[in-house]
Amino acid sequence: MISRFHFPDRLPAGGEVVLPEALAHHALRVLRLRDGEALALFDGEGGEVAARLVVRGKTAVAVLGERSAADRESPLQVVLVQALATGDKMDWIVQKAVELGVAAIQPVQAERSVLRLGGERADKRVAHWQQVAVSACEQCGRNRIPEVRPVQALGQWLASHREARNYLLAPGGASGFADAPRPSAGVHLLVGPEGGWSEAELAAADAAGCQRVSLGPRVLRTETAGLAALAVVQARWGDF
Repeated sequence: MISRFHFPDRLPAGGEVVLPEALAHHALRVLRLRDGEALALFDGEGGEVAARLVVRGKTAVAVLGERSAADRESPLQVVLVQALATGDKMDWIVQKAVELGVAAIQPVQAERSVLRLGGERADKRVAHWQQVAVSACEQCGRNRIPEVRPVQALGQWLASHREARNYLLAPGGASGFADAPRPSAGVHLLVGPEGGWSEAELAAADAAGCQRVSLGPRVLRTETAGLAALAVVQARWGDF
């Protein structure tokens, strides 16, 4: 299997590019690629470029071949609106959501979120999650990188997203996805924190036009619920 790497700048048509230090380290020291081996580069603009690795002393260069228009994006635009979760759960959620074809990830601060983020700390975590998304794209074959958006308060997000089809995952929801009609536009999946949504948040979501849905009779963890819902909507309306 040919190793894939995200190149941080726009790839030119032909010629060669010097691999950034971090990318070169991963290729040479972690994956143990050798001089002359084939690899693939993508720059997030769509498609990927076949390339050949050339090692010149301490510098790693990619000799570029043709750009392929390979498109592995889902026709269903799904935004995962995920309440902040503790520990490495957010890393796991971002990684697996990218593999499942999510278009973007919107972290939100919920009343019962144990993790509280703001200011520079929030910016650093978002940058970290964005890199998790890049790595997931390298692994799963996607050539466009889903955006991990800046952290917002749930109320702020609800105030500006009343026009889309919003599904709020809640145990005891009135219905499941089997009863939902095919969306004419994008879908937002709202997933609560470890402690669940508060009554005030449920009321605010209702007022914003969100549709409560359940994923069956069992209560799923925050790191499971959104991924399960993603798989369901991809099977119903996407490319599964």
